[in-house]
Amino acid sequence: LAQAGVLLRDIEGFAVTNRPGLIGALVVGVSAAKAYAMAVGRPLVGVHHLEGHLYSGRLAEPTLEPPFVCLLVSGGNTELLHVRQYGDYETLGRTRDDAAGECFDKCGRMLGLAYPAGPEIDRIAIDGNPAAVRFPRSTLGGSLDFSFSGLKTSVQRFVEKDVGRTPLADVLASFQAAVVDVLAEKSVRAARQAGVETLVLAGGVAANSCLRRELSVKCGDVGLRLVVPKPDLCTDNAAMIAAAGHRRLAAGETDMPWLDTFASEPLARSAVV
Repeated sequence: LAQAGVLLRDIEGFAVTNRPGLIGALVVGVSAAKAYAMAVGRPLVGVHHLEGHLYSGRLAEPTLEPPFVCLLVSGGNTELLHVRQYGDYETLGRTRDDAAGECFDKCGRMLGLAYPAGPEIDRIAIDGNPAAVRFPRSTLGGSLDFSFSGLKTSVQRFVEKDVGRTPLADVLASFQAAVVDVLAEKSVRAARQAGVETLVLAGGVAANSCLRRELSVKCGDVGLRLVVPKPDLCTDNAAMIAAAGHRRLAAGETDMPWLDTFASEPLARSAVV
């Protein structure tokens, strides 16, 4: 408020994540938002956490409008979403086991990195050879689904056999390439199958420089527009929740003071059989 030069009473409405997530954290946030809204007599809107990530693309590119396909990739989620309109979402593909960010963290731990491992892997892998170790790519045939459990097992077996002989940068670069190759290929394929002209990258793993580069190249090859938020808008942040809440407020949609919290709730209907 001080940096923006406004007072609390100048706020037009309060948006807050109320689903999905850890209930304890959600209750604290929602309780605070309710208190602020009631104190200054302003409307309250609950926001789905994943929808917030979709709106990070809007913050990166204010002219962004549906339809588009979004690769939403984080520690807890890896999904390909067809955004027909804001509020109208369809899941084209999802992970069948580990999320990509979860795979980064678990494999990073195997290799002695601290949690969260994603940023450190990205930093160290820059100096590595992505072809040094041939880790598997799980394509699942023609499906747009993802699977990273096999890659995780492969990294574990490699670490046990290699016992530190291969430079860490090479191992990390090879692992990162195995994740990024699949994410990028399926994202571009999903956008083309959906018949859209724009692909949006969102979620914590969207900050990964290798993924951003690979998607930029692949989108350029097929004439797709790529929208990628700045790294600080990829991880969980209040700006994206405010952006999603602003749409609801502008449409006259508000929530009652008894707004509840939910540990799980899907964002989209599924096209996946």
